[in-house]
Amino acid sequence: MSMIGQYLRLTPAELERALQDPDWAAAHAHAHALYDRDDAAAEARVHETDKAWHALDFLLSRRGFPVDVVFGEADMPWPEGEDWGYGPPRLLTADRVRAAVDALEAHAPDSLTDGVTPADLADANVYPQIVWERGEEPDWVAAHWADLAKYLRAAAREGDAMLLWIS
Repeated sequence: MSMIGQYLRLTPAELERALQDPDWAAAHAHAHALYDRDDAAAEARVHETDKAWHALDFLLSRRGFPVDVVFGEADMPWPEGEDWGYGPPRLLTADRVRAAVDALEAHAPDSLTDGVTPADLADANVYPQIVWERGEEPDWVAAHWADLAKYLRAAAREGDAMLLWIS
């Protein structure tokens, strides 16, 4: 089973409800995960980084990206034990989404993997390690960063926060 990075944009009203009601938040996230692929509005609310999440974290941290756009920056104030796959969801507030977008210019996708070899990622135990051990180049991670950057820009334009989790 693969570990996949998941994102759900939340309007201010949805965020307030999610903070108060973890069951609603989980149901809301699950409903959006099952969206009709022909529904552009629903598709705009969710995003996946597939198996690139850990490499994104490694590469962005290495470059000093100022916002944790992979794991989120705030715990949700829910009862202990809430788990959406590989731990509880975390939050990026609308302000932190905007801060991430402000930093995008200095962290272009085409330079994300500069100076990084598959051996570097394997040595750092970056998931999915088998990919790096086979010597596959990390260019596909940069493509996921480009897609995530578009998603972040759209969320910032609308003033949305987001939930992030690994499933």
